[in-house]
Amino acid sequence: MNAATPNIDAHSRPIIRQLDEAAINRIAAGEVVERPASAVKELVENALDAGAGRISIDYADGGKTLIRVSDDGCGMTAEDLPLALSRHATSKIDGSDLLNIHSFGFRGEALPSLGAVGRLTISSRPAGRDGMMIAVSGSRIGPVRPTPLSQGTIVELRDLFYATPARLKFMRTDRAEAQAIAEVIKRLALAEPEVGFTLRDVSNGESRVMFRADPVSGDFFDALHGRITSVLGRDFADNALPIDHSRDGLRLVGYAALPTYSRGSSAAQYLFVNGRPVQDRMLWGALRAAYMDVLSRDRHPAAVLNIECDPQNVDVNVHPAKSEVRFRDPALARALIVSTLRHALAEAGHRASSTVGAETLGAFQPGAGTAPRIYQMDRPSAGAISRAYAYQAPAPAPLAFDEAPSARFEAQPISPDDTAQPLGAARAQVHENYIIAQTRDGVVIVDQHAAHERLVYERLKAERASKGIAAQALLIPDIIDLSASDTARLLDLAPDLAQLGLVIEGFGGTAIAVRETPAVLGRINAAALLRDILDDLSDLGSSDRLQGKIDAVLSRMACHGSIRSGRQMRAEEMNALLREMEATPLSGQCNHGRPTYVELKLADIEKLFGRR
Repeated sequence: MNAATPNIDAHSRPIIRQLDEAAINRIAAGEVVERPASAVKELVENALDAGAGRISIDYADGGKTLIRVSDDGCGMTAEDLPLALSRHATSKIDGSDLLNIHSFGFRGEALPSLGAVGRLTISSRPAGRDGMMIAVSGSRIGPVRPTPLSQGTIVELRDLFYATPARLKFMRTDRAEAQAIAEVIKRLALAEPEVGFTLRDVSNGESRVMFRADPVSGDFFDALHGRITSVLGRDFADNALPIDHSRDGLRLVGYAALPTYSRGSSAAQYLFVNGRPVQDRMLWGALRAAYMDVLSRDRHPAAVLNIECDPQNVDVNVHPAKSEVRFRDPALARALIVSTLRHALAEAGHRASSTVGAETLGAFQPGAGTAPRIYQMDRPSAGAISRAYAYQAPAPAPLAFDEAPSARFEAQPISPDDTAQPLGAARAQVHENYIIAQTRDGVVIVDQHAAHERLVYERLKAERASKGIAAQALLIPDIIDLSASDTARLLDLAPDLAQLGLVIEGFGGTAIAVRETPAVLGRINAAALLRDILDDLSDLGSSDRLQGKIDAVLSRMACHGSIRSGRQMRAEEMNALLREMEATPLSGQCNHGRPTYVELKLADIEKLFGRR
């Protein structure tokens, strides 16, 4: 590759050679073991396949000098140990059906690959047998020897990549590699809540527990909820919706967080297929599409979701590290995720993340300015808010002597039935933008503009669903030249695009004619829109680009048609807004995912004043 040309010289006949076993194993290790975290993943998955109930993982120097995985699984006999170090030797499949895979591992490549690039020692003892051990270094396998051991297996890998020192140059810092190991263990812990995991850093002769998750008993949802609490924290568990829906042989189970518990990155997205952690672009795109209507583009949903299906309907053998999968019907898997999550979010109604109220209470505490934000949405600055209010507010009436207070109190009796409502009864309006409502056990503060904007948006969407999307015919069709493959993909999608008001048809050769466009979008650059749709099809296998553009227009219409900041509202208007919020799906957040209200419990308010 360092020559002037990487191609084979046509004037000299190349010789085909059979690589030796050591070279073959090192090449396989390059595909399977990218970094220490990859080795940990392979070893822990082996432990899970062995039926382990508790797994302990020790590492030193980010896993570069030591990785030790201990389990209480079924163990291996003295006859099994040398065979386990042979390539493509496995107890998990018989080779007759590569689509009927029920285990994490199945290729039989991990142990020989690790033995080719590091110093590997395996100690194991099955029930009723003696403990035995075997060592391999740089593909050189030693003899089987007895060793004292309780039931289970201990795999110790030292000096990873010592046989291929060039790979060490591409390793990151010890801290970065340790974080990658912790992330692998967290994903596997979420996949197996009934198994206990302990992760320790034993660098420099010390032992520090970096992560611990005890086994959780109970039914699936109770166990998963408990594991989520220990792995991702109480806030995630308290603000996640249980998901359980089946369609055409696929089942989606897990938890999905409320939109107001969004994140700044996709780090809190944990996706599994038949319990196998995957990082699949199609599944990520489906999760993104499900939240498209309730989150801005710079926010990411949080979720722990598992797709269960017949192993015959999914191919897990399409990636060296088995991190990607291929469904027999990818459109069905995508539709299951999108429709199930949208339905669950709609059923949540006006519910908003509890972290919003917690942050509000924290703002009242001394030194709150230095506390970390619990709710992660970036809000406009005080200057931007004041300018927006000044722009949106009606012209003020002239005052006689002094400035009027920016608050209105409605002196009217409130019955217990009013405060029993989820959002309570309106008591006052402050700064002509915030409604103060009293509930049975607390106080609710509502952003009237954000709340009404969401309500109007949902009405516009309902009207669109009932009447369809109006299309406007172009006087002169736009003719767009594309490649043959892009043209074919768009024409296959033409019926779906027509339902959204975009009518296209073939125009001979590889050209496409755009006949009609959605009226609500006005004048558009049809060529740019079609190319954006093609990009989505290439990256995600589907496209919500046009749907998103139409929804964005409806969102802007809702913004202009909603109650403005600065408008004074009567008590009956405020209460009507509260009741409509309670009856409208997704009203707990505005069109951009920010909360429309904050609820403060009376007990928490009393704590602020030292009453509790």
